[in-house]
Amino acid sequence: MCGILAVLGCSDDSQAKRVRVLELSRRLKHRGPDWSGLYQHGDCYLAHQRLAIIDPASGDQPLFNEDKSVVVTVNGEIYNHEELRKKLANHKFRTGSDCDVIAHLYEQYGEDFVDMLDGIFSFVLLDTRDNSFIVARDAIGVTSLYIGWGLDGSVWISSELKGLNDDCEHFESFPPGHLYSSKSGGFRRWYNPPWFSEAIPSVPYDPLVLRRAFENAVTKRLMTDVPFGVLLSGGLDSSLVASITARYLAGTKAAKHWGAQLHSFCVGLEGSPDLKAAREVADYLGTVHHEFHFTVQDGIDAIEDVIYHIETYDVTTIRASTPMFLMSRKIKSLGVKMVISGEGSDEIFGGYLYFHKAPNKDEFHRETCRKIKALHQYDCLRANKATSAWGLEARVPFLDKEFINVAMSIDPEAKMIKNDEGRIEKWVLRRAFDEEEHPYLPKHILYRQKEQFSDGVGYSWIDGLKAHTARHVTDKMMSNASFIFPHNTPTTKEAYYYRMIFERFFPQNSARLTVPGGASVACSTAKAVEWDAAWKNNLDPSGRAALGVHLSAYDAETPLSNKPSKVIDSIPRMMDFPGVAIQS
Repeated sequence: MCGILAVLGCSDDSQAKRVRVLELSRRLKHRGPDWSGLYQHGDCYLAHQRLAIIDPASGDQPLFNEDKSVVVTVNGEIYNHEELRKKLANHKFRTGSDCDVIAHLYEQYGEDFVDMLDGIFSFVLLDTRDNSFIVARDAIGVTSLYIGWGLDGSVWISSELKGLNDDCEHFESFPPGHLYSSKSGGFRRWYNPPWFSEAIPSVPYDPLVLRRAFENAVTKRLMTDVPFGVLLSGGLDSSLVASITARYLAGTKAAKHWGAQLHSFCVGLEGSPDLKAAREVADYLGTVHHEFHFTVQDGIDAIEDVIYHIETYDVTTIRASTPMFLMSRKIKSLGVKMVISGEGSDEIFGGYLYFHKAPNKDEFHRETCRKIKALHQYDCLRANKATSAWGLEARVPFLDKEFINVAMSIDPEAKMIKNDEGRIEKWVLRRAFDEEEHPYLPKHILYRQKEQFSDGVGYSWIDGLKAHTARHVTDKMMSNASFIFPHNTPTTKEAYYYRMIFERFFPQNSARLTVPGGASVACSTAKAVEWDAAWKNNLDPSGRAALGVHLSAYDAETPLSNKPSKVIDSIPRMMDFPGVAIQS
């Protein structure tokens, strides 16, 4: 992932302003340590911090059209760039970068080209002929992006909050699947898939169609000119990603340059049983497996850095981001610059354990739609920023546009969890890869119960965080929480602790408004809390709050604040946070 920063129409073309833009762009250098670029046209500035994945030698940014009248700064990967180049046969490209097509597509098709892009991206395009500009973000929000406005009438764009929070009067998260045009002065949605309306689909479930769609989503992400690997936890989603990658890597351009043996990565507390599961999958697939260990104290010591980089105070996101943040540093130290990961599956297929209580297929489907729409605030934000903190790129095939269209068109009756029929969560995905003749995974990996990351890393990780924050947040502080933090008031000492750190880094009101809130049980939306009356009094992001579903669920009679961490060691646990496994 790269870092982009744009300041547009600031009525200041002075050297001092240029120096300030360079200073702010350097705040994003962790995202792109390979090269820096800045283009100025009057009072418009486009800055770029590059992580070179495709065409490292000549793909520096900003990028231009033939006569340099159209300028683009991009963070992303365009997987169909070779196909798009063929449609632009009359254009001359300056580089081999996949993002070089954007300026030329604009020349050819105007502002309506964005839906032609197959990939993940955030970009700013400046047309110097009339000083107009457009900004766009990918369909689901895999890449992070913010927009802000200055008192001088300027518009600011940044990959992260820290690039604009000190210089804008107001700023907010740039909505995924949208385009901002200076000509119209507002946003419009360019991504309009059938599922977005939340209408109930009726396409019969076909396991082979689903399998082929996901294999295509994974293989197109093997486009790379640098060393790469996969994050592997031993859970279903990351294991499927690793299995497909290992199966199709031979014969690709990546294999020709870097070898046909796949590298896999996992991190956890020493002795974790889930580390053992990751090793088992790695041995089965024949990957070169790298296992990293860290301690609970290592994680606690990293919390401030994590909040600075992830830019949130959401409890579950911080819990989950910390091991990924530590692992990314280790991976980058090996010279790897890109990893393929398994985020998004639980949202698409209703994999969280609270989906067991979905009252009917209509509610099940609408909840998956709500979850996908919110991904940019949670798992996408974590996966993008925890890796980018160390100049590592994460690609997420479950969030491929075409794959989502296929998966979300399936009649949700097929996705419903029916234990009496042997259909556990994500059954349609498991069944699609249940191949007897040439198995993708061992059966017990393919059909293991889902464990969300915050629990799967081990209950001692969460307990360690709670104990640490309890020592630093007093009851007296909590009694005044609603006055100190009237918006998204923290209800636990852990949440209060994270909020204090966040406010120190990002004190503006606009910053706190970028973080979501609301009631949740086991990572549900607030609407899904209504599915079970017992949940309303047991709100907790942990999967263990899914009473009557989780194999190590909280005791329903025990108040959450007094709940012990009960672990059943004889039951195999699986988490769907790719590459992380921590023993409780």
